[in-house]
Amino acid sequence: MSARSRDLPRRSCHAVPGSSPRFIAKARDLPADMVFLDLEDAVAPAEKEAARATVAEAVATGEWGDTILAVRVNDWSTPWTTFDILEVVARAGPRLDEIVLPKVEGPAQVVAADLVLRQAEVRAGLPVGHVGIEAQVESPAGLIDVEAICAASPRLEAVVFGPADFAASMHMPTLTAGVEIPEYPGDHFHYALTRILAAGRAHGLQVVDGPYLRIRDLDGLRGYCGRARALGVDGKWTVHPDQIPIVNEAFSPSQAEFDRACGILHALGAAAGDEGRGAIRFGDEMVDEASRKMAAGVVARGGRAGLVRSPPH
Repeated sequence: MSARSRDLPRRSCHAVPGSSPRFIAKARDLPADMVFLDLEDAVAPAEKEAARATVAEAVATGEWGDTILAVRVNDWSTPWTTFDILEVVARAGPRLDEIVLPKVEGPAQVVAADLVLRQAEVRAGLPVGHVGIEAQVESPAGLIDVEAICAASPRLEAVVFGPADFAASMHMPTLTAGVEIPEYPGDHFHYALTRILAAGRAHGLQVVDGPYLRIRDLDGLRGYCGRARALGVDGKWTVHPDQIPIVNEAFSPSQAEFDRACGILHALGAAAGDEGRGAIRFGDEMVDEASRKMAAGVVARGGRAGLVRSPPH
């Protein structure tokens, strides 16, 4: 499998129009954990076929550092999906980490992408399984079948919630996706995101929230990041460079959280080894095996974000 990208952080996943060499060039210097070059919604139908060569060349020849690099292909209801995969993989070379498959409504669509990728990899001389898949769930049908979608292929690395198409397909009374509906007394996406999260976690996938489209409302973005992070989501799509630092910060543990989690793991490990105890007092709190699991998650996320435990005082 695409081991290089499978366990890397996806705090910020930045969307770049695949038909714009100017925007692609700018994206190389952005601090996003992941960049995906878009052949779908960001590209007009008349430009889609020409954009394949643009994104493939950008992947093959650009300096992308450690950024997870993906291409979002068109969905299976269009005439472009198979040819997007075949042409991009053939030209992009080994630097392509993933394809993002939009509007997934059932496991068969993931299996189909897997099979086409296999043939594309063989033809391009790449190891079979080199290119991963991120599945984007953005319709009622996709949400209903999300458990089967997440189990459909060992290539899957992440599952992504698409709020714009989901809101449209649910006939929600909004013209801007990923933002509040004031008339609703709560978070109208809570159920959908929680269900996607549970399905993804059950199959070992990272889970990413979709974009917040009010690009100048950075306080609103922070609020939505906080909601998603509180549930356990790994990151969020960004559509403007100004959003990336806010999203990175929101989905990283603070230094204090990271240090405390490290301390819990150390204390529990010492107590288990020296005294055989599984529950101990840590500061003003009782901690046990469940605490250890939560602390391990914080340490893993912090480590992926580059945090190092502070030296003891």
